[in-house]
Amino acid sequence: MTLNSMTYRITLQDFPEIPDNTRAKAEEQYRRALEKALGGPDEVIPAYRAWLSVSESGNDQVGKEEVSQATRWQKASDLARQAGFRSLGESAEAYFEFKLSS
Repeated sequence: MTLNSMTYRITLQDFPEIPDNTRAKAEEQYRRALEKALGGPDEVIPAYRAWLSVSESGNDQVGKEEVSQATRWQKASDLARQAGFRSLGESAEAYFEFKLSS
């Protein structure tokens, strides 16, 4: 979860009251699925940064490699969301928040 002193945190947001251990398990399932889909923990932050860059700039203003990384992030985060909610069931407002920190 680190890259050049950068770390990330995944938290389940806006889900109805659940026990802390159930919340932690869902967040862990999300993290593991995200890392697996991207090829390991070292791939998470670069893919996320590419996704941010593409979503802020548009596909026509970034290189093909960055667009490819951003697409990988989107697919991986969709898979991770499914994995995280697998044992919880869906909630219309709930989501997993991904945040970078140093």
